[in-house]
Amino acid sequence: MTDQAAVGFRSERGPVLIALMLSTALVAIESTILATAVPSIVADLGGFAQFPWLFSIFLLAQAVSVPVYAKLADTVGRKPIMLVGIGTFLVGSILAGFAWDMTSLIVFRAIQGLGAGAVLPVSITITGDLYSVRERARVQGYIASVWAASSVIGPSLGGLFAEYASWRWIFFVNIPLCLIAAWMLIRNYHEKVERQRHRIDIGGALVLTVGLTLLILAVLEGGQAWAWNSWQSIGAFALAAVLLAVFVLIERRAAEPVLPLWLFSRRLLLTTSLISFGVGAVLIGLTSYVPTFLELSAGASPLVSGLSVAALTLGWPISASQSGKLFLRIGFRNTAFIGLGIALVGTVGLVAASLVPNPVTSALACFIVGLGLGLVASPTLIAAQSSVAWSDRGVVTGANMFLRSMGSAVGVAVFGAVANGVIDRSGLGAQSGAAIQAATTTVFIGVVIATVATVAGAVAMPRVGVDDVEHRPDEVSAAPSEA
Repeated sequence: MTDQAAVGFRSERGPVLIALMLSTALVAIESTILATAVPSIVADLGGFAQFPWLFSIFLLAQAVSVPVYAKLADTVGRKPIMLVGIGTFLVGSILAGFAWDMTSLIVFRAIQGLGAGAVLPVSITITGDLYSVRERARVQGYIASVWAASSVIGPSLGGLFAEYASWRWIFFVNIPLCLIAAWMLIRNYHEKVERQRHRIDIGGALVLTVGLTLLILAVLEGGQAWAWNSWQSIGAFALAAVLLAVFVLIERRAAEPVLPLWLFSRRLLLTTSLISFGVGAVLIGLTSYVPTFLELSAGASPLVSGLSVAALTLGWPISASQSGKLFLRIGFRNTAFIGLGIALVGTVGLVAASLVPNPVTSALACFIVGLGLGLVASPTLIAAQSSVAWSDRGVVTGANMFLRSMGSAVGVAVFGAVANGVIDRSGLGAQSGAAIQAATTTVFIGVVIATVATVAGAVAMPRVGVDDVEHRPDEVSAAPSEA
């Protein structure tokens, strides 16, 4: 049997691989399908100033639930947590399809996010369980194909539903995917879990949730619902800081912390997590603003703007599918450096393209950014999860995904605050093409800054290769952080 057959659909692990690909498709399509329909949703439900919450609340719910699901996956097993996540995502999708105003849609997006918090990190953890590092260099091509297909299917469906049917179908389309993915997992994935008594850090999870919610609230509503120097703004920031400090104290004393602090004392795990945070901020800055920018500034249709941002999520899986060949030869750090360099070129190009709105030039810039991020996200995550044992793989994967989700959640909040501030100062209103163009150009400049900042994480990342994480993982992962 060839190596390709050993990790392909016809191998023993093939049916499980298909189930994981279907599960990944839930999050992959959701990451691209909503942005194209934002103008249609706002036209139907109102609340332009609130639309960043559609992304932020989903990402926040996903982020704060990832550490809990990751810990549970290491204790009760991967399969039941995956099924809970798929079920929660299904319920949130159905409710979102029946939303009657922007507030209800935001709440139901939070339920979707709670489901996504289990689906993506646990599916990645299962992949780490089933395949070695070298096998994952090839399996990545299969997973990347899901993102490639979703990058076209998601925006296309979102644009078609918004233009010719109803935006509500962007949520209803998740129903068959959820049911098929759950059935495939139940039928094909069987795991052996050593049952033990565990204490879940509920207190830490709640404090983290409230603290991060207040932080996002303060950033998004500052300068909008209240002034930046008002007691509401100062109080929200202060209380968020206090709660996050309390969270650190709780984690230091918890018998089984939901987010173990030792993860951030190890250089490889810390730096890959910081890189993941930056990737999340860059990604959300583009996927949430490019469609709105093209529709309101360039007069593009939802379908055309959706295909433009699809170029980003198409470039990502193309390079991710080839990243295994690269990090096998030159190591994880060098691969990430090359990816960040490409992404930086793309983000600078997007700023230039925003000065003269055009779907083609914007799509080209997005494609280049996607090519870069595909060489960053997958190799750094594989390096992190391969450096620890099975019992810690879930929580390490969860921490990495938590930081990416937090990067996106904080990013969309900051970018939303910046965009709303530019629009308010223009005095032209949220429906003005000139105001939208000025706001989104400023956001894209912020994305460039976020990309440059992410390079700092790569600079501090240790030089490790596949042989290092395969043959001496304890030594690699235990290296102290210098950051």
